[in-house]
Order: sequence, then C-alpha cells, then structure tokens
Amino acid sequence: MKVNKHASRRDFLKKTALLTGVAASGLSTLRVHAAESEQLKIGLLGCGGRGCGAVVDGLSHDPGVKLIAVADIFKEKAEGAVKMLKEKFKERIDVTPERIFSGFDAYKSVIPLADVVFLCTPQHFRPLTLKAAVEAGKHVFCEKPVAVDATGIRSVLASAALAKEKGLNVVTGLINRYSPRVREAVKRIQDGQIGQVITARANRMGGPLWMRPRAEGDTEMVYQMKNWVNFNWLASEFINDVTIHQLDVSLWCMGDDRTPVSAYALGGRTVRTQPDAGDMYDNMSVVYEYENGQPLYAFSRQLSGCYSNSSAHITGTKGGAEIGNVGWGTVKIYGENPYDVPKDEGAIAYFHQHTTLYNAIRSGGKEYVNNLPYTAKATMAAILGRVAAYSGQKVTWDEAFNSQEDFSLKEYSWNTIPPIAPNEKGEYPIAMPGRK
Repeated sequence: MKVNKHASRRDFLKKTALLTGVAASGLSTLRVHAAESEQLKIGLLGCGGRGCGAVVDGLSHDPGVKLIAVADIFKEKAEGAVKMLKEKFKERIDVTPERIFSGFDAYKSVIPLADVVFLCTPQHFRPLTLKAAVEAGKHVFCEKPVAVDATGIRSVLASAALAKEKGLNVVTGLINRYSPRVREAVKRIQDGQIGQVITARANRMGGPLWMRPRAEGDTEMVYQMKNWVNFNWLASEFINDVTIHQLDVSLWCMGDDRTPVSAYALGGRTVRTQPDAGDMYDNMSVVYEYENGQPLYAFSRQLSGCYSNSSAHITGTKGGAEIGNVGWGTVKIYGENPYDVPKDEGAIAYFHQHTTLYNAIRSGGKEYVNNLPYTAKATMAAILGRVAAYSGQKVTWDEAFNSQEDFSLKEYSWNTIPPIAPNEKGEYPIAMPGRK
C-alpha cells in the first residue's frame, strides 16, 4: 500500500475499512480437528511475560498447536521461556536447542519455520517483524500496540494490506474485542440502549511497571532494552502501552468508522524523578475532539499508592455504561434502560482470540480475520495523545499521522547508542511542553 505523505483522516478511514474484510464478527469456539494437516506450528518472537502468556493462551485450548521455535534479544530469556513452557506442555513444546535464537536479528531465523508467528517483542519492533512475517506468507498473532510512531503506523497499514491480499489472518492483542461481556455491552450501546453517545472516557490508572537495576558491564543499549517499558523510543508512553486497551473500547463505542480530528493534553512527571527512570511521564490526560464536537477523554497514571481504575465510561442521551477491562469487574448499562451484563470467566477472551485465529487459518479461506485496522487506529490515537502532551499544543490527527517522526535505528547492536542518553547524574531528559 502506498501512503500519501499528506494523507487525511478520511484517507486513513477508507484504507482501514478496505482492509478489515470479514474481521471476526463473532467469537470462535474450538473445533474438533483430526487431520495432521491441521496441526499449526507456532514461532514466538519475544519471550517475556506477554510472549510466554500468549503461548500458554494459544496452546491451552487447542491440542493441534505446538511451539517449534523461539527468539528473544536476550539468550537467557529465550532459554528460560522454553524450559518453563516445557514443564507445562511437555512434548508440545517442540523446541530443540538449535531452534532457540537470540539477538536483534533472531526473528529472521524463526519466521521461516512457523505457520503462525507470535509478535510479542517490545512494540518498537512491531512494524519490522510484522512486515517480515507477512512478506514471508505467515499468519500472525500480533500484540498491541503496533507501533511507536506514525512512520511505524504507515508501515503497519502497508503490511495489513499485503496480509489481506495474501489471505493471511492477523489477530491482535486488544483483548477487550474478544471478551463476550465487553462485546455485549458495546453491541447494546451501538443499538441505542443509552441513546446517542455523547462522550467517552478511557481510564487506566495504576502503579508503575517494572524497572530493572543497571548491572555492571551493561552498555546503555542493554540497560534500555532491559527496561524498555520506561523509554519513549521503545514504548511510546504508557498511554500507548496500557491505556490503549480502554482507549480502544472508547473509540469502538464512538464508532469504528470515525477518528478524532484533534487532541490536546496535559502530562508530566510528578513522582517519578529518580535517576535511571527513563524518559516517560507518570501521568497524562488527553482530550480528543471529534468533528461534531464530541469529546473523548483518556486519563493515564502510573503512580504507587493512588486510586486505581481500568475501565471505559460511555455517556449517552438516555444513560451511560461502565465497561471494566476484559470484562472483569463491573460491566453495566445504567439510565433509562439499565442492564448488568452477566459475569463470565474473564480469561475466556484470551481463549477466543486464539481460536478465532486458528479457525480462520484452518477454514481454507472461508473465514478471514484481520484486526490490524482498529489496532492501528487505537495505536495512532495513543501516539496523537503523546505528541499533544509532549508538545503542549493542540495537534490534529492529520498532522500526527503525516509526521516524519521515526524512532527506528540504522543499526541494532549492544553497542549501538540509543536515541536518548542519561546525564552525569543518570537522569534522562524528558519532554518539556511549550519548549522547542
């Protein structure tokens, strides 16, 4: 797909609408399969908690799936993942020492061996590995978010178009889309149960993520890769890394055929001021504006000892809705037509995302799923919020999407100098709104 440097918001929506195809209108359950040809070989890129979790989710409900190769930037992490997974799945972890790869180019060794590639590395590498997997003709499970900058989003859209052209199925990790409780609430909202939607609010407030100490002998690149969730060039702020879940639900309720036209934001570092803490904020509040004046609010915070909440709140002319993350906690509609969505096992969403992918693959083209369009939109909205907060300006969707900001590096090695470095006190520079 060619992307116009000056593409508009409407161009973005047209492209994503064309890419969506028949994208999982329902939730798939496991089908009985016996043929050897239906066995699926998984290759895992990224052996951290989310990568291992995806393998557990992907193998727990389908005996016709096995893991055959893994890759991680750190060799010990890849080896540890295989050991842990073998204890749970035994012979279904068919990963020999020769199929454990490490380093920045390790993805190139895994992709050719797999039927389905799990992309679970830090999101900085998502556009690169997605492109490689699709070009190699592989189906994909792709964790969220899909990029850290607009250049990456444009690459993802090109890969999404190629995946559709090749009939390659792609499921992404925006897990709320696969929760029966969340889907029921959103369907009722879209059917008018709370009247016309007026506004939405995406809350993701909790404690800080992990921070690993600097070890003797670590190069700056090693340290930042160990702590990638704390660096903007690798994660693009926590609004992109975690708030994206609630942002996606809010965007979904406002209409998948729309995007905000602009955003302005507040943000900064209130508590997270210690050395070696990376260069990201610890709080951010974004106001997104639609063309008819509707606002969508996104409130993000990563501070210990504070009120925590992970939910989307939708307000309409006849009531409202509260939607807890992945259907855990409260999922209800209130107002003129109240409704409490019956509880289910929240983990069932993780089951549905993988069975939807596997069933589409095994259907021989009769079913097709491609979650990249709405995932690219949610990621782009998060990036827009980060750009607005960092700049202190009101930024339009088109300005952000057409930005030439590009965090990719010309070379990746342990001795590569990262885009940001600490001062003599170990402090990293952070964005100062209003200053160039």
